[in-house]
Amino acid sequence: MKRYSLLIVAIALTGMTFTACKNGNADKKLEKVVADTANYTTIQWLDSIKNFGTINQGDKIQILFRCKNTGTKPLIIANARPGCGCTIADYTHEPIAPGAEGLVTASFDSNHGHASGEVRKTVMVTTNTKGNTEHYLIFTGEVKGGTSTDSVMQPHPGSVKVRTTN
Repeated sequence: MKRYSLLIVAIALTGMTFTACKNGNADKKLEKVVADTANYTTIQWLDSIKNFGTINQGDKIQILFRCKNTGTKPLIIANARPGCGCTIADYTHEPIAPGAEGLVTASFDSNHGHASGEVRKTVMVTTNTKGNTEHYLIFTGEVKGGTSTDSVMQPHPGSVKVRTTN
């Protein structure tokens, strides 16, 4: 039994070491991008505020936020951090060429420690942009009790909110 306990502890410690290294590399990338002011650019959020409507408790949805590089240097999304544990954020990891678009995806799990009712969540995005390197994306909606009908929320051209940061 002692052998198995030691093996489990060793495996757990190894996992924590890999996680720490991964987080350390992300922090270094973030610091490098934010510190390189000579390569700052500008960004336009094509949709920075979304309302997903009403979903049932237990549904998992994806909210897609689009941005456009309006500057002359490559746009780098260095990090996207959700405001709580019920949301996972992902983003375009490659540099976004001038004139091209990038994407930030918020995956929201309405069953992850969330009660029914109104929802307002944020994702903080760090970029290499002039004026402000931190941008807040917001999604709202309502969670009601019921069964799951997982879906993906696509941007709607008629409901796009435009926000430009220079």
